[in-house]
Amino acid sequence: MADASENAARRRLRDDDAIDFGELPPAVNEILQRGVALHRVDRAAADRAFREALALDPRALATYFCLYKIHTYAGDLDAALEAAEAGAREAARQANLSPDWRLWEADAISLDGPGRFALYTLKALAFIRLRRDEPCAADEVLAHLARLDPADAVGGSVVAAIRRGVEA
Repeated sequence: MADASENAARRRLRDDDAIDFGELPPAVNEILQRGVALHRVDRAAADRAFREALALDPRALATYFCLYKIHTYAGDLDAALEAAEAGAREAARQANLSPDWRLWEADAISLDGPGRFALYTLKALAFIRLRRDEPCAADEVLAHLARLDPADAVGGSVVAAIRRGVEA
């Protein structure tokens, strides 16, 4: 049975407020939309919703994105790191890449679909590492991301600029 915050989130969520997560099973999309609405009022309930979506379909990359975003915003960097690492591994699996991002090669990564998500999640990993005060780990991710995405399609340069500001 849904609690009061979930009911309130459902009432606030209208079709025009929905986030386009791309192609997802309808049940997963519905849960993610609910989780996004819940995030505004009840972070724990949002986390539960996103984990429900993950349990329903662990291949849905948008769920990992939701999880690492909400936990990064909340400052729960251990959970954010866990979700981002899991998302990178799942994206790698779908893109036929090694589960270890350090072994990825630029010519093996497509800049769309799961390949793009994998690169975008590397950017998130670098940011999370910075927030965790792990500059050397962030530098490792950023250096590899720059080799994988020299055109900066996923915006790794933004996190690199943040890193330079942290360094200054």
